Amino acid sequence: MTELDSTADKDWVSNRRNYIVAWGIPTAAMVIAIWFPPLAKTLVWSASLIWMGSACLFNARRCGRTHCYFTGPFSLMMVIPVVLHGFDITSFGPGGWTWLGMIIGIGGGGIWIFTELVWGKFLLKENAPS
Repeated sequence: MTELDSTADKDWVSNRRNYIVAWGIPTAAMVIAIWFPPLAKTLVWSASLIWMGSACLFNARRCGRTHCYFTGPFSLMMVIPVVLHGFDITSFGPGGWTWLGMIIGIGGGGIWIFTELVWGKFLLKENAPS
């Protein structure tokens, strides 16, 4: 068994059940919460982003999945504008929730695609960024 094979076996993204628990359910909760009042939406989105960001960081440590090193911190950092907008500390305008949703979705997806195109699926010593 190669290092890549053993790494892939540990990857939560590649395991359907783990993927659903770590990212599918929180993503679905965020989509459903689009129609919630601002306070409920803020709480659901914040909890989901924390859950997904933490899952990414644990997965990065567990198997070295490249995008998880970047999407984990991105998800956790996106909690800040969600809370600021949700509690009216800062307003992103009437379309604020739409903008936040687009930034989260497109940003996370873009980070995933870009980092794995550049460094490969797993961040191993031979393809780590220098």
